[in-house]
Amino acid sequence: MSEALPHAQVPAAFDAGAAAYDRLVSANPGYHGHLRLSARRMGLPDGGRGMRLLDAGCGTGASTAALLAAAPHAEIVAVDASAGMLAEAAAKSWPGSVRFVHSRIEDAAAAGVTGPFDGIFAAYLLRNLADPDAQLRIFHDMLRPGAPLTVHEYSVRDSAVATAIWNAVCWTIIIPAGRLRTGDASLYTYLRRSVLDFDGVSAFRDRLRRNGFTDVDSQTMPGWQRNVVHTFTAKSRGAR
Repeated sequence: MSEALPHAQVPAAFDAGAAAYDRLVSANPGYHGHLRLSARRMGLPDGGRGMRLLDAGCGTGASTAALLAAAPHAEIVAVDASAGMLAEAAAKSWPGSVRFVHSRIEDAAAAGVTGPFDGIFAAYLLRNLADPDAQLRIFHDMLRPGAPLTVHEYSVRDSAVATAIWNAVCWTIIIPAGRLRTGDASLYTYLRRSVLDFDGVSAFRDRLRRNGFTDVDSQTMPGWQRNVVHTFTAKSRGAR
């Protein structure tokens, strides 16, 4: 595999890296805290009591844990296309309110994952999809009117400094660590390129609006990921 990894091969690449994934991301001092910050920025009231939430692209469950911390009383459906990553997630301890589903997010309805949801959390997902616009429209229609979509994602195009930081961290830490842990740096060279190719912050906010969302906003993270990782928040306009 190369930096030009086809979208259809992304789940298999995550399968190959699943066993080492948690150890690698734990080396990032802000990784889990920033996911929890994005989940809190969803603004879910009363700990999510009575709510049904979708964790889209849950990976090994870090985003699921963040969503559970923000909404401990909600029902959470967590979906991922990588069987390896999902196995790592499912092996952890979860309350009965959390359910994991193996499916490409594009095919979630066929796997029995249907709305309406009271909120959708999508971390590190949309830049890995062949058609993010189509998925955003699906998310819009899965949400109750006025319900939030929160996207936690890398976006560096609008900042030369953030781009330089991202490249430096990839070449000096992420790619060498991935090669050391797994013997293959393919997933991590793909990660670097996928972030560089993804929308800038303003372009992604515009993408959300084009696909039916209102109240679109974004905030970045503290620490080294300032202007590298962002929380994008938006709300469903309702049935169209």
